[in-house]
Amino acid sequence: MAHPHLSIVIPAYNESARIEHALDRVLSCVEERGWDAEVLVVDDGSTDDTATIVQRWMTKHPRLHLVKNPGNRGKGYSVRNGLLQAAGEIVMFTDADLSSPMEEAERLIAALNDGADVAIGSRWMDRTRQTIHQPLYRQFFGRCFNWVTRVVMGLPFKDTQCGFKAFKRSAAQVIFRLQTIERWGFDPEILFIARKLDYVICEVPVTWGHDERSRMSYLRDGIKMLEDMARIRGNFLAGRYDKAIAAMKDTSSMVTPQVEQVVKVSNAEVR
Repeated sequence: MAHPHLSIVIPAYNESARIEHALDRVLSCVEERGWDAEVLVVDDGSTDDTATIVQRWMTKHPRLHLVKNPGNRGKGYSVRNGLLQAAGEIVMFTDADLSSPMEEAERLIAALNDGADVAIGSRWMDRTRQTIHQPLYRQFFGRCFNWVTRVVMGLPFKDTQCGFKAFKRSAAQVIFRLQTIERWGFDPEILFIARKLDYVICEVPVTWGHDERSRMSYLRDGIKMLEDMARIRGNFLAGRYDKAIAAMKDTSSMVTPQVEQVVKVSNAEVR
């Protein structure tokens, strides 16, 4: 079977309340727009019915796949796992809450077609595109975190944390093999790595609406992300990224995904 043009990765942990709605919207969008696309749901060790629901949908949708992590590893691990297994020439990820409608993927794809290697959705480039605004305290913490990423990591983007990003396959296969952060702080790291490798990154304003069911705690998870940024900075100063890039010049190391104990469930297994 020929590889799809687009791969859509959805990281999911205990998403039984939202995953069915997400699959309906994503697969309907793919069909309506005639995209040559596959959809991969990465189950991050869920303890609810997330995997069972996805498997049920797989019986009717041959290009829907389930990828299982070896336990609960975090969003960063899930995104890396899915994107490294994705077969599309363009690979992207979106959150299960679809805060950015799937149709907005056209804006990211257009940026890649215009020459970018990485296209990142932005909630803050055009605030008129926000359909449901975050509470003021979340806006405050989010802007503070973004300021820190600019100062500490030199990232010039208005929004590093939007869970709506797309990559040319060739860029993703390099960037995500260098990723070390497995939880919430992975977004700044992959952008830091992409800039270090001189990939062209385009920040794209997208429609976005806050979901009150978001599990992220800006206090608890914000502290962890600050720790992750310190780790990224430490990796950079210690030359670990340079060493990893040099090691990847061996072609053989750039072929097999560096993800442990991966289980990809085929459609045949659920029929």
